[in-house]
Amino acid sequence: MQALQLIMNPGLPDEQVFPLREGNTLIGRDPENPVSILHKTLSRQHARLDIANGKVMLVDLHSKNGTFVRSTRLPKGGNRELRPGDTFRCGSVDFKLVSEDAEQKVSPTRTHSARAITEIAMHELLGEELSQSSALKLNALPPAERARDKLQILLKVSELMSSPGTIDTLMERALDLVFQILDVDRAVILLVEQRTGAMLPRVTRTVEGKSSGTNIYSKHIVNYVQHHGVAALFADARLDPRLETAESVMQQSIYAAMCAPLKARTELLGVLYVDNLRTPERFSTEDLEFLSPFANLVAIALENSMLNQRIEQEAVMRNNYQRFFPPSALRRLEQSSSGMVLGARETEVTTLFSDISGFTSMSSRMRPTEVVDMLNEYFPIMADIVFEQEGTLEKYIGDALMAIWGAPFGHPDDADRALWAAVRMQQELLSLNERRRARGQEEIQIHIGLNTGMVAAGNIGSKRFLQYATIGDTTNVAARVCSASQEGEILITQSTYERLVDQSRWKLELLPPVQVKGKEAPLTLYRLDWSVAGTSGP
Repeated sequence: MQALQLIMNPGLPDEQVFPLREGNTLIGRDPENPVSILHKTLSRQHARLDIANGKVMLVDLHSKNGTFVRSTRLPKGGNRELRPGDTFRCGSVDFKLVSEDAEQKVSPTRTHSARAITEIAMHELLGEELSQSSALKLNALPPAERARDKLQILLKVSELMSSPGTIDTLMERALDLVFQILDVDRAVILLVEQRTGAMLPRVTRTVEGKSSGTNIYSKHIVNYVQHHGVAALFADARLDPRLETAESVMQQSIYAAMCAPLKARTELLGVLYVDNLRTPERFSTEDLEFLSPFANLVAIALENSMLNQRIEQEAVMRNNYQRFFPPSALRRLEQSSSGMVLGARETEVTTLFSDISGFTSMSSRMRPTEVVDMLNEYFPIMADIVFEQEGTLEKYIGDALMAIWGAPFGHPDDADRALWAAVRMQQELLSLNERRRARGQEEIQIHIGLNTGMVAAGNIGSKRFLQYATIGDTTNVAARVCSASQEGEILITQSTYERLVDQSRWKLELLPPVQVKGKEAPLTLYRLDWSVAGTSGP
């Protein structure tokens, strides 16, 4: 009898050849089967080939997904005689029965022997200027030349990975290179989630081009590499003792896998995972020796990209904060362990509100551009005064200005600093109005209110737009006190009065109780005679 062989998926990249002998040959997922194929559509013992007296009989073993000959499903437990050249299908896996003569035509690269670095289209990876031929067969080269060309590839990979781009773009580029260099069916980059330490898939890819989906990697393998911190090869995942409890290997039909840590210096950023769903021993030690430095290059590029992103974010945040915080507060923020991140916290502040008196009627007599020019001249003067007294300029609201003392950093004399800032605003307004009169422009008058109390202070908003703000009734009362004040006045509440280091240095007049909107009980307010406050601060 001539020798027979069984070809799985003939003509396809995952083609495998299995020799057949006289007797019974089991086909299925069970590793003990002579034809063992880890595919989710196969039963553990799916079908059997009975070979005797020159005849080959295909027998279905009550398989779940069926056994088909020429598109006709065999009855469960049914059988059909086969001849060389016949094809059949188990589940969704195709087979062809061939004789020894046909076996001579099977490419040796299609067998299930070990395969190192795949043929690489160098003009695609390295560029035409670096390639002397359209393709380079690394396997066919002597070891010294193969090592030289792998180094050349890694150098080019380093160049490609260092080109500008976002973190996600960089990782997509890395997976593109993985599919060009190695014979993989799936590749995933997982990054460590800083808060929990869990590995989360960030970019995924399959040979079909899919970029997302569940069950696209073995968590057991990823956890193994994360725990041991070294690259690992699972040449035959089905038989590897390290994966005895890994159900995903069988469920996902993983034949071979590799996983390498993405480690920058000593910090583990994540892992690069690849697998093959067609052939065991598809990856070799040489492949792992290539994947490991490749992953190191990816990790370095990732770290640089993350660092650049962090620098850009901090630069944007610093630019934003420069508009609201005095230089002393910025220096302390940059030196703090939390950097420029300001979490919400309860603290006592003194809040200052100032408004331009009669702004609505004033702006109605001016062109819109004149109003803008006026505010652009007025606000910087007021902001500089806030910063001089080390206050935080929280926001502009139309023609109103709001500033606080006590957050993010406080001083024992915050109430005095806030009150002195109010005095300086009124004094500087006198100088501004002199310039406006000289230009024939209408004068500006302001009224100011101060209040002291507890607030929640911190960054508020979305990730794309954060605003340092204070929330609480203290802020609302300060706005009401400002509304109750008249043109040219500075009013403060009882709580602010009590926080002044020395009330006697200020000429304050106690007013009759004042009813303000939103408050049932009237407020106790003091009016400051700022005209006798002098020119030196507290």
